[in-house]
Amino acid sequence: MTNIITRRGFFKSGAAAFLAASQPVWAEPIFPERLGSPLLARAHATLMRHRDRFTHLDRIGITDFSRPSSDPRLFVVDMIDGRTSAFLVAHGRGSDPTHTGWLKRFSNDPGSFASSDGAYATGNFYTGGHGHSMRLVGLDPGNSNAEARDIVVHAAQYVSPEIAQRSGKIGRSEGCFAVSNVNLHEVLAQLGPGRLLYADKA
Repeated sequence: MTNIITRRGFFKSGAAAFLAASQPVWAEPIFPERLGSPLLARAHATLMRHRDRFTHLDRIGITDFSRPSSDPRLFVVDMIDGRTSAFLVAHGRGSDPTHTGWLKRFSNDPGSFASSDGAYATGNFYTGGHGHSMRLVGLDPGNSNAEARDIVVHAAQYVSPEIAQRSGKIGRSEGCFAVSNVNLHEVLAQLGPGRLLYADKA
């Protein structure tokens, strides 16, 4: 189930201008309290730094890995009206070897099975071993091996609100952004190719 948070606007100044101008216009961001402002600020700075790598600036994804896996922590933010959707998302088993439900570390190393932090450009859709999926391109030193490691967005049976409620945590991926089967279509529809997906801890 998607959590929709409607606020009085993601920006106090015109978000439409942000889509057309090279300079940020977010003088005072209004954001869900579940996502810390330092993480928002870093995501925004990343969007500006890698602006030429994105074909769409209307929505961004932010994954707050400082939150437990039982919480919806993949936020898709509409940059025009501030509406925010929140989804469950798994972290890599190499980031949480004892399966506590909390991400302990990031790694960019092949074979680490860990989550990587930084900015990703969302890529093309494809159908692979996990069904309908979306490729990701790592743009920062901390996730530069994303393509070589096959880090993508896909659905997994070990991600669901029922598992989170029953176990206090969801399953772990091998570094991919694994979401629930129920939410996959909406996540891919909202993000889609050519947008920013930012992952970090607040």
